[in-house]
Amino acid sequence: MALRPFRPCRHPGCPELTREGWCPRHKPPPTPRRESAAWHRWYSLPVWTRQLRPAQLLREPFCRVCARKGLRVPATDVDHIRDHKGNWTLFTDPDNLESLCHSCHSRKTMREQRQNQRKKQG
Repeated sequence: MALRPFRPCRHPGCPELTREGWCPRHKPPPTPRRESAAWHRWYSLPVWTRQLRPAQLLREPFCRVCARKGLRVPATDVDHIRDHKGNWTLFTDPDNLESLCHSCHSRKTMREQRQNQRKKQG
C-alpha cells in the first residue's frame, strides 16, 4: 500500500510536514457526535416514511404555526411537538406530531438547538 505524500500542516504558517493534513501540535480535537446521531436513522425506517409522516400530512395538510396567524401554507415537514430524545414511544406517538412548513420547522429547530446549548453551558 502506497503512503500519502508529505504536505505542510494545514495550520497557517506551520512548516511541519505531515501525511494526515495536520501536525500533532495543530491537530483539532475530534468532534463529538451529535446527541441525536443514535436515533437519527429512525427517520429512514418504514414506520416513519410510510406510516407516521404521510398520515400526519394527510391529517393536517397545512402548517399549524402559519394557520395560527391566519395563513394557509402547505405543510412539508412533520415535527415532534415534544422532543423524543430517543424515546421510541414518543417518536411513534401520532399525538406528538404536528405539520409545519419548512420555514417554521427550521425556525423551531434552531430555537430548540439554542435552548439546548444554553442548558449545557449554564
